[in-house]
Amino acid sequence: MADLIRDEIGVVPDLIRGGGGIFDVVVDGRLIFSKHKEGRFPEPYEVINQIRPVRG
Repeated sequence: MADLIRDEIGVVPDLIRGGGGIFDVVVDGRLIFSKHKEGRFPEPYEVINQIRPVRG
């Protein structure tokens, strides 16, 4: 997904190793997606479509 974000939006994401199955996507301090909250991994373009409005 990091490569897709880079290719589609031109932003190189910082990947922060976590534990316990955490998978959160945060843009400029705003939570875009939380696996814990949603109970699943996101579809690739689900994240892209959420990042675009935040990044302009």
